[in-house]
Amino acid sequence: MSQFLNPDDAEKVRELTEIRQRNNEVSWMLCDYLNNHPCFIKEELMDSVSHGGALSEETAYFALLTGVCGLDIESNERDRQLANDYLRPAVKKLDMTPYLNNPFYRNIRIPEAKCGNWELTHETYQPYEAFIYNDLLLKTDFKEIPRIGFFNETFQFPAVMENGHEWMAIKPNEIETMQPAIDAIEGHVVTFGLGLGYFTYMASLKETVQHITVIDCDDEAISLFKKYILPQFRYKEKVEIISADAFEYAEKTMPDKTFDFAFVDLWHDVSDGLELYLSMKKKEQRFSQTKFLYWMEESLLSGFRWQLFDWVISHAASYNEIRHGLSKPFLLKLAASNTKVRILA
Repeated sequence: MSQFLNPDDAEKVRELTEIRQRNNEVSWMLCDYLNNHPCFIKEELMDSVSHGGALSEETAYFALLTGVCGLDIESNERDRQLANDYLRPAVKKLDMTPYLNNPFYRNIRIPEAKCGNWELTHETYQPYEAFIYNDLLLKTDFKEIPRIGFFNETFQFPAVMENGHEWMAIKPNEIETMQPAIDAIEGHVVTFGLGLGYFTYMASLKETVQHITVIDCDDEAISLFKKYILPQFRYKEKVEIISADAFEYAEKTMPDKTFDFAFVDLWHDVSDGLELYLSMKKKEQRFSQTKFLYWMEESLLSGFRWQLFDWVISHAASYNEIRHGLSKPFLLKLAASNTKVRILA
């Protein structure tokens, strides 16, 4: 901690350090549940807790989730606060209808098909199965609320597998987290990463989007997409697919092109995304005419924020400077810089 902090600011930093610890606790707690026990909560358990519908499904789910996560909200004050601060706002019962009415769901049929290491298939969420349905919600005090969703019916969604492992699936998380970028884009767009072509399809439907260039380095994934999915696009003439490494394309080819927007989706999830995100942010500075958008950016910035936490605290002269150093605008500036800049710069 900086030696220049006054006692009041030093106390606020201790509180902030506690928030970081609680963020991590909740993150690991939910990671364990989602990876190992996502289907533990079932209809019978919900019925036993809801008392014949006296409690809403979200309230019953929250009560069960706190218990499954090992929180004692009856006699442990810290556990009760964790549950109320994080899990209660995290849990949401989702309505299937908006997702089933999504244009991709309505118009694109994904067959069961294979090409080399890649496979087109379908997966399901069971009733009350827990999953992350949207990006992190960052509070003003730096609490980070994960967003846990569930359906009360079986929900099927298309997926593309690589060597038996899910690479991309069109489920609520992808639909929700890509929507801000889909809303923003217009003109000529380049997207790094193909997947099942969800972003490309939704972009092609926009009248304000003239052309979409897709960069992907896997020829087998491209082959599956061209054979089974692209022919179903209403405006397939807008789409150009280039087999290339994303960073090599950005380095060598993109400077000679003109794009209004770039959407970057090169990672499987946040765990493998931060390094790739920071690498592309550095390259972004070369393209002043192109607006770059990134999939799951809030969650990626969360990893960056806490990675820099000790550095920010040691270099700040006040709590206000620390807040600034952990803020999204400063992190974005730092991510785009090749060196660590002054907190007040």
